[in-house]
Amino acid sequence: MLNSLDIEGRPCDTRVVVAMSGGVDSSVTAALLADTGYDVVGITLQLYDHGVASHRKGACCAGRDIHDARGVAERIGIPHYVLDYESRFKEAVIDRFAESYVAGETPVPCLECNQSIKFRDLLETARELGAKVLATGHYVASRALLGGGRALYRAREAERDQSYFLFATTRAQLDLLRFPLGERTKAETRDLARRFGLTVADKQDSQDICFVPSGHYAEMIERLRPGAAAPGDIIDLEGRVLGRHGGIIHFTVGQRRGLGIATGAPLYVVRLDAASRRVVVGPREALRTSRIRLREVNWLGDGTVEQALESHPEVYVKVRSTRPPQPAWLRSGADGGIDVELIASEDGVSPGQACAFYDAADGRARVLGGGIIASTMAAPMAKGAFRADLAAAH
Repeated sequence: MLNSLDIEGRPCDTRVVVAMSGGVDSSVTAALLADTGYDVVGITLQLYDHGVASHRKGACCAGRDIHDARGVAERIGIPHYVLDYESRFKEAVIDRFAESYVAGETPVPCLECNQSIKFRDLLETARELGAKVLATGHYVASRALLGGGRALYRAREAERDQSYFLFATTRAQLDLLRFPLGERTKAETRDLARRFGLTVADKQDSQDICFVPSGHYAEMIERLRPGAAAPGDIIDLEGRVLGRHGGIIHFTVGQRRGLGIATGAPLYVVRLDAASRRVVVGPREALRTSRIRLREVNWLGDGTVEQALESHPEVYVKVRSTRPPQPAWLRSGADGGIDVELIASEDGVSPGQACAFYDAADGRARVLGGGIIASTMAAPMAKGAFRADLAAAH
């Protein structure tokens, strides 16, 4: 008989490793499973030199978090271990984050952390400890499919859904992962924390970029990659120089403030050219994107991605975690790549960001996979709108 985690055997005979960050979500996950009778082992990862972030509100994986995770484990009566993953985290997440920024991209480090650290290295550690599954406090759902395997779905509470950061989870990993909070709201989670007597019940949620305690990405990148802040030109879409900048790492696509140039109309960062150290700016209309080229695509839908491309499926895509899914088509691109054709175009789509696929625009949509944005193509109307705006300004 299957238990509540879809595993054969009684809960007491089923070992579960819980990734405990020290926050309320992972703490309640551990408490729920222990309360149900599972053989729970809590693991907290020390990911970076957390001393500088220990007293910053909203910092994740800091010294206080390790202390809180240990306290929760003692409260609910489970063994708890702290593993030093600093070198792995630096190589897989921090270094790649810096390299992506230097290349003019806008990376999503949480995605890389989930895929390379939590769902690869930690999952392997869980197996070594004899665990049947690894459970996390993510707000996303996973369910068994009739033909075998598991599928990923958006969380019950749309505002808390974290599926955008988990599209790269492989099918093999999904079989060994469980997300007990996917069917709960944040308010219910905090209520459960109070019921279990956990001191983290009202603890503030962590911020995304946990390893940048100051919030100043450019400072950290320049420290890791000396020379990354080399100056260059700010140009318009016609190639005319409008001013100078102090390094492309200070800019992201869609940015309006802090350009350091005065013009008669608002200008936005449209593109970053890392090779020439140029920041390309234009009117808001120039941010419209109609087609996206992807890399590192992961397919979680039925069949293979090649089979899906043959049927030219309509999907719904998210290009930023805070935006709702928009309708699009998946297309075969040049050199065997995969393109996303946006039906209604999107503003401010940047290379380095994630593009997640869904089978519906809202509700408990199934996650079909996704990829990293390699490049974008401007919507045709954007070019014409810019020339019209340019003529009006002169």
